[in-house]
Amino acid sequence: MTWFLENTRFWTDTSLVQQTSQTIQIRDLGLRDYEPVWRDMQSFTNSRDPGTADEIWFLEHQPVFTLGQAGRPEHLLNPGDIPVIKVDRGGQVTYHGPGQLVVYLLLDLRRRKMGIRPLVTLMEQSIVDLLGEYHISASARPDAPGVYVGGRKVASVGLRVRRGCSFHGLSLNIDMDLEPFERINPCGYPGLEVTQLRDLGGPVDMETVSEGLRCQMSERLGYNPNIPRTQTGL
Repeated sequence: MTWFLENTRFWTDTSLVQQTSQTIQIRDLGLRDYEPVWRDMQSFTNSRDPGTADEIWFLEHQPVFTLGQAGRPEHLLNPGDIPVIKVDRGGQVTYHGPGQLVVYLLLDLRRRKMGIRPLVTLMEQSIVDLLGEYHISASARPDAPGVYVGGRKVASVGLRVRRGCSFHGLSLNIDMDLEPFERINPCGYPGLEVTQLRDLGGPVDMETVSEGLRCQMSERLGYNPNIPRTQTGL
């Protein structure tokens, strides 16, 4: 599985839902090193309270392998000069690099009365429907979370839930160097092939894909899909 729950019960306070359910901050972070953003996610989640608005962060990362909390080192075949960071999400090992869209969902799931599986499905279906707009037939797999095209993985999901709030999220391969995936067993599956929008005939403009995915997810979460985004340094 690709998520991890910590001391989580899903509950809601109706008054808080009414006050905050339509409030969300969308942030464009640009190209970032992995670890500082990860620490910012932890800090945001640890310090938020029942009235804190949800946030979704869109960004790219500098090259990095991340190994999930239960990740097995044998899935790192030959990382070479790419750094490896042990992180607190679920799942095994994956790669992030320029040309891959990363989306982090910092949501109060208790307030939304949303379980972890529905959130994973929301992320997967948002990507499936977005790729459908590009005439790319994609699907999710119940045995291996993520999104696949013809058996090749185009998007990964990995979450952590702490105090009823989610962080981490998804990655979608757009126009990147896929070679580093050959240095690992992607998501812990030996021989799993990966692909990207460029090779599938989809758009390669990061802004275009980011905007499309933002609209897909915003609607499914019950937010106005026209919410403006903020370019920020956090």
